[in-house]
Amino acid sequence: MNQIRNFCVIAHIDHGKSTLSDRLLEHTQTISEREMQDQALDDMDLERERGITIKSHAIQIEYQHTDGQQYTLNLIDTPGHVDFSYEVSRSIAACEGALLLVDASQGIQAQTISNLYLALEHDLEIIPVLNKVDMDSAMVEEVSDQIIDLLGVDKDEIIHASGKTGQGVEDVLSAIVNRIPAPKGDDDAPLQALIFDSLFNSFRGVIAYFKIVNGTLKKGEKVRFVNTGKEYNADEIGVLKMNMHPQSELRAGNVGYIITGIKQSTEIKVGDTITSLANPCSEGIKGFEEVKPMVFAGIYPIDNDDFEDLRDSLEKLQLNDAALVFEPESSVALGFGFRVGFLGMLHLEIIQERLSREFDQEVITTVPNVSYFAYTKKGEELTINTPNDLPDPTFIDRVEEPYIRSQIITMPEFIGNIMSLCMEKRGVLTKQNYLTTDRVELSFEMPLAEIVFDFYDKLKSISRGYASFDYSPIDYRASDLVKLDIKLNGDNVDAMSSLVHRTKADSFGRRICKKLKELLPRQQFVIAIQAAIGQKIIARETISAMRKDVTAKCYGGDITRKRKLLEKQKKGKKKKRQIGTVQVPQKAFLEVLKIND
Repeated sequence: MNQIRNFCVIAHIDHGKSTLSDRLLEHTQTISEREMQDQALDDMDLERERGITIKSHAIQIEYQHTDGQQYTLNLIDTPGHVDFSYEVSRSIAACEGALLLVDASQGIQAQTISNLYLALEHDLEIIPVLNKVDMDSAMVEEVSDQIIDLLGVDKDEIIHASGKTGQGVEDVLSAIVNRIPAPKGDDDAPLQALIFDSLFNSFRGVIAYFKIVNGTLKKGEKVRFVNTGKEYNADEIGVLKMNMHPQSELRAGNVGYIITGIKQSTEIKVGDTITSLANPCSEGIKGFEEVKPMVFAGIYPIDNDDFEDLRDSLEKLQLNDAALVFEPESSVALGFGFRVGFLGMLHLEIIQERLSREFDQEVITTVPNVSYFAYTKKGEELTINTPNDLPDPTFIDRVEEPYIRSQIITMPEFIGNIMSLCMEKRGVLTKQNYLTTDRVELSFEMPLAEIVFDFYDKLKSISRGYASFDYSPIDYRASDLVKLDIKLNGDNVDAMSSLVHRTKADSFGRRICKKLKELLPRQQFVIAIQAAIGQKIIARETISAMRKDVTAKCYGGDITRKRKLLEKQKKGKKKKRQIGTVQVPQKAFLEVLKIND
């Protein structure tokens, strides 16, 4: 066990985690030159296309240290985007140390601090690495001072590296061996292994990734999952290199995988403990806290016959993405579907894309919203996940919405614009703190609903990309919220209903009506698009009917002939309007999501 080191790489988005991981794999010859490619650990096409890490990736490295000893290093490369911070927290639970990467050209950013606090909560040994030192725009001295202020380390403890050129890679590997403690555990104790990730393989069933805290796991022995109580045979166990390498046994401190032939994705939970039937442990390991979704949206199959296929696809995705939460629901307009919880808008976008690519599921997504609490005049507490759950306003005493604490790190010249944006989003400034002369940290308390749509994009554009953003939930607070209904020819489109603050209802309603007027195809009859709060109409747009020139065949004669034909057409249109229905195309649902643009 003294020759094992478990560590993860944490940083803000785009600070070079995956590139540095590539160099570590290359330097230790874990990957041959022929197999080497950029973002080697990112195995999804989506990750390569976008240049971001979506999933944590574990891999084992063999490293020959200068002291002559051979060390086994278990590396977990983590995502940097705030929407995937649950991936980071799970990876941290399986490690004893972390490489904290800071981009020398950008300095410390919001997610750097957030991920650092996550690591410190788990008592991880932190190794600060200043990455991209070879760039012309690198501010080595200034960023080193920021790291010293943040961590309180000596200047010589900061490793200067470059993921691009490979500079400092040997120093990083030496520091991992010398500074990160070996895992603590007892080979002879009852088996306790923490599951920190899993995935579904269509040939082999569910594959679980775990870290053994205590005990020894042998191939073929009977194991039990503590939380679910299910018992299985360990058909195959092994370690994770670029591919899976089977082993006959794994001891305490090691990270590996287990295949038990489970076909039902619901039978395994990330955070569960694996123990042996022959020598069971008395209690499970305290894993990581249950994830709380921030944003909810309805996901419906385009064809209702695909409902069960969509359920299977979501269950398999949930294995690979433990932050995904879903439950069945139905809608008048869209039929049967699922209410799905996400950690943010990027997470929603990625899940939608993965459903399409990996499972061939084309879906309709409703307007995202957050979860509220409504209190009735009788004192009952109701959880409001969709606008249609909200009871009649006459029965409601108050509605409470979730608030978050947001942390924005930027340059002083952008403070005015950022404050205006946050106040427009009903935010309250709680703290302003200068980290250095040219970096300021702003803390706001604001409603989560206000950042769901386009806050991050607007923040990036007004700060020319220099502001970084992170947030954490705090509590629920009473708010003046109203249900905004969208009506087409008097019929509610329940999938487009939303809960908005009363002060913003008018402008939001007008924008949706305008957008729908552009998107809905014209019919043979007039379509009235209305936004309403209860019975009060607050906005309206009208799509005029397609008109056929019925008088074209009248090449002369009395005006009454033309009038007669027009009257006949008018009656036909009136009848069509009574029986005609308006089909809302999928494009309209997707475009309404981008309404705030």
